Amino acid sequence: MRLPAPLDRLQRRLARAWHERAVTLKAASFALVGVVNTVVGYYLLKLPLLAAQVLAWVVAVSGSYVLNCYITFAAESGRQLRWRAYGAFVASGIAGFIANTAVLLLARLWVPIPVAKLFAIAGSFAVNFSLSHFVVFRSRAGAKRSTE
Repeated sequence: MRLPAPLDRLQRRLARAWHERAVTLKAASFALVGVVNTVVGYYLLKLPLLAAQVLAWVVAVSGSYVLNCYITFAAESGRQLRWRAYGAFVASGIAGFIANTAVLLLARLWVPIPVAKLFAIAGSFAVNFSLSHFVVFRSRAGAKRSTE
């Protein structure tokens, strides 16, 4: 069964955008991975706030690396897990964790903790996604061109 022409064009455009790994789609996928990690650490385990922060990050960093390698940055990573990239991902995670915790601890002085957590997520998202996109999973296209 064929889709009507407008829907078929839309489907092909979305597939091409996803395949080309448009930054907006990458950011949405990266955010979704982070949301899953947050739900597990804070809401399901119901630990004290700081303990939930630490445990969620320690447990989630490996899962996040794998998911982002295989889904969000599949084109850049070639879906290959590498120790060096994992180390860089851990370092970017530490930077994001510091940003997240600093924003959380400051924001909780003025707003309820769930709102402070949203601010913290936004701040650490900017740090984590930028480092993941531009450092950990940077495109290898330039490297291929320089060796040809």
